[in-house]
Amino acid sequence: MAEVTLPTADGSTENYMLGDPKAFEVASPNTMPRIAYSAAHVVANPLHDGNPSLDTAIDWDATIEYRRYLYSLGLGVAEAMDTAQRGMGVDWPNSLELIKRSIDAAQDFEKNNGVALLASGGGTDQLEPGPDVTIDNVIAAYEEQCEAIEGAGGRIVLMASRALAAAATSPEDYLKVYDRILSQVKEPVIIHWLGEMFDPALAGYWGSEDHWAAMDTCLEMLTHNAAKVDGVKVSLLDAEKEIVMRNKLPEGVCMYTGDDFNFPELIAGDDDGYSDALLGIFDAIAPAASAALAAMGKQDMAGYHDLLEPTLPLSRHIFKAPTRFYKTGVVFLAYLNGHQDHFLVVGGQEGTRSTLHLAELFRLADKAGLLRNPDLAAERMENVMTIHGVAA
Repeated sequence: MAEVTLPTADGSTENYMLGDPKAFEVASPNTMPRIAYSAAHVVANPLHDGNPSLDTAIDWDATIEYRRYLYSLGLGVAEAMDTAQRGMGVDWPNSLELIKRSIDAAQDFEKNNGVALLASGGGTDQLEPGPDVTIDNVIAAYEEQCEAIEGAGGRIVLMASRALAAAATSPEDYLKVYDRILSQVKEPVIIHWLGEMFDPALAGYWGSEDHWAAMDTCLEMLTHNAAKVDGVKVSLLDAEKEIVMRNKLPEGVCMYTGDDFNFPELIAGDDDGYSDALLGIFDAIAPAASAALAAMGKQDMAGYHDLLEPTLPLSRHIFKAPTRFYKTGVVFLAYLNGHQDHFLVVGGQEGTRSTLHLAELFRLADKAGLLRNPDLAAERMENVMTIHGVAA
C-alpha cells in the first residue's frame, strides 16, 4: 500500500495510507440523462522564460490533451471559462487561441469517436473596467468576442462582465446590453451568472447586491430573449436560489448548475425539475461524474448518489473561501493523477493554497477513490510536501 507523510492541523505529521482507487464506468454522451459540461483548466508551460505572475504561458499540447480526456469520459467541455483562469491569468488573445484549438480538437474527436460537446466563453475581458468605460463600450467588447467565437465555428457561453458591473448604474443597463448581444448571436447561448464569491469584481451583478432582486432582472432578460438562450448557468453556491430560479425559467431554457457545493442534489432534481451541469468540479472528478451519470441513465439513483456523495467534501474543500483560488486545487489533482508533469498554475497561483489545504485535498481525493495510481500520487505528494517543509 502506498503511504505518504502529511501535515495535520495540530502542527504534527501523520503517515497516511492510501486506499484503492475506484473503477468508474464511462457514460455515453448519447444516453446521458443530463447535459454535462466540465469547465476545463489550462496547463501552464513550465519552460517559459518570463514572470509567472505577470505573463501568460500555456502548454497547449497538455491543455488540449486534457480536453480529449474529458471527451473520452462522455463529458462536454466548457472552454475559456473561469476554471481556465479567464481574466485571472489568461487574457482574451490567449483565450481565443484556446477556443480555436479546442474547436479543432472537438471536431477531430467527433470524426473518430462521436460526440464532443463544446461551448466557449465570450466576455469583455479585453476591456479594462474604469470610469471612462460606457455601456456602449461594453456592448462593443461583447460583440467582438462573440463574433470571433462564432467565426471560428464555436458556440457561446455569454460570461458575466466586470466592465459591465463597473459601468452599469441600473438593472436597465444590464437589460440593454444583453438584449443587444442576444439579438445578434447566430445560435442560442448559455448565460453565465457568476457570483461574487468566484469573482469579487462581479458583486452587484444584474444591478443589485441582493441576489433575489438580481434574479428578477436576470429572469426578465431571459423571458425577453428565450429564443436566443439555451440555458443559464448559476454559480452562487446556494441551492435554494438555484431551485427557485429553475422553477421560474421560461419554457425551453435550461438551468445549468454551477453550484460546486450542492451539485449532486441539483442534478438529481426534484418533482418540479432538475439542473443540467456546467461545473468546474467536473474537471477534477470527471471519472466519478461520468460514472454517476451512467448510473442515472440506468435509473440507478442509489448508485448515482453513492458515486457522487464522496466527492462532495472534496468539492467543498477545493471551492472553500476564497473561492476564486479553486483553480489551484483542480490543477493539483490533475498533477497527482498524472495528467500533467508539474504543479505550476498560470499566474503563479500554485501558491494561493496552504500546505494543509493541499494535504486535506489529497486525503479527500483518496477517500473518493479518485487517485487512479496511488503509487504515483503518493510519490508526487511526498515531493510536494518535502518542498513545503514537511519532513518524512
